[in-house]
Amino acid sequence: MLALTLAGTAGGAFAAALLRRAWADRSREHRALIAAGWAMLFATSLFGAWWAGAVKGMAIALVAVSAGALGVVARGRVRRAARPSRDSLAPEPLEGPSRAWRGVLKFLLAGPLGMTAAMGLAFCYATWAPGDPRTRIILGGLLVPLGWAVAMTWTLADQRLLRSLAVLVGTTVAGFALAAMRGLT
Repeated sequence: MLALTLAGTAGGAFAAALLRRAWADRSREHRALIAAGWAMLFATSLFGAWWAGAVKGMAIALVAVSAGALGVVARGRVRRAARPSRDSLAPEPLEGPSRAWRGVLKFLLAGPLGMTAAMGLAFCYATWAPGDPRTRIILGGLLVPLGWAVAMTWTLADQRLLRSLAVLVGTTVAGFALAAMRGLT
């Protein structure tokens, strides 16, 4: 198997080098190089199938060909200097002094209201999902902490409190309403 892996890696590297050379020079057509590169890839795969069997040999040959081609691509990489970023991924905190009421409101949004939104989604899942009721109840219970964590993270990261309030209240009302609709039928 080691011989097959080495042969596949060498065949993939050679084929990738041929194709890279053909595709790098756009001024002329290199149909012969392109055909030779694809033929080498095909021949390497067939050699693997002949050597170790159709399924196992093809799998080993395709992985080895990919490793060889990746080596050719990695050898030709170009490192560029990083550009200075103008804006960061995380939003900046609000300018000016912090307000106690914003902290209390964020606590209420992320804590109790985020938990009720997560519970609404879990109840909705437990009533509407297909499958055994015991499985739905267990999965619904496991969804509560996940949904609560997502609600907390999003609420604490969002600077617009009214948007957070609207989304959490809407999610809570929709989740419990859908669960109640299913329970009444």
